Amino acid sequence: MRIALGVEYDGGGFNGWQSQADGHTVQDTLQQALSRIACEPVSVIAAGRTDTGVHALEQVIHFDTDTDRPLGAWVRGVNALLPRNIAVLWAHVVPESFHARFSAQARSYQYVLINRPSRSGVHHGKVGWFHAPLDVQAMQAAACHLLGQHDFTSFRAAECQAKSPVKNLARLDIRQQGDTFIFDLTADAFLHHMVRNIVGCLVYVGKGKHPPHWMQTVLQARQRSVAAPTFAPDGLYLRHITYDAKWGLPQMAA
Repeated sequence: MRIALGVEYDGGGFNGWQSQADGHTVQDTLQQALSRIACEPVSVIAAGRTDTGVHALEQVIHFDTDTDRPLGAWVRGVNALLPRNIAVLWAHVVPESFHARFSAQARSYQYVLINRPSRSGVHHGKVGWFHAPLDVQAMQAAACHLLGQHDFTSFRAAECQAKSPVKNLARLDIRQQGDTFIFDLTADAFLHHMVRNIVGCLVYVGKGKHPPHWMQTVLQARQRSVAAPTFAPDGLYLRHITYDAKWGLPQMAA
């Protein structure tokens, strides 16, 4: 039997999603709880990996098990065994042809940035921060240069293992709410550090270091060295994974 789960987590207390020898990752912690409910070892596959400090509002995973349990056991039962910073949102039986990663049609991320002279205490670890004033209109103009299918090598981490740097960025919206900037991005897939590197470049434009059309120069250069430094992980959230409706997953709104 193959089960898909929607999972929410605060990535601040973990060494990222991907399983590691020390076991202090979201994947390791989740697998331990699932294995106890299944009474057998459980290994999960996720729609996408997240780095240390990156959060998820709806990560999607799947796993195979021979254990027959009510769906509620995979939600409430597993949650009872998880730390408070990880929660299963829903569970759904899927056919064996479903794959959390390869069946995904798109991924959506959100970056939340506080823009004021002093950092946030209450939202520590949950938001990014930049001290100098940012121009939202300049950043919006810069963002337009990245929409569509491009080679995003300039926004790719050196350790990125993706086979191709070509991705289709379908959405890059930026809005301001008081001293908070919210960046919403959707693509078929993202490269390692791609969102944080894009945000870093947008902040360079927003603070006036470069004009909006500089973003086109960065994109065409296909060199990581010409772009801005990678922005902090704190404000980054894996927000939504899009799948074909045929799978019937009880997803949150995109």
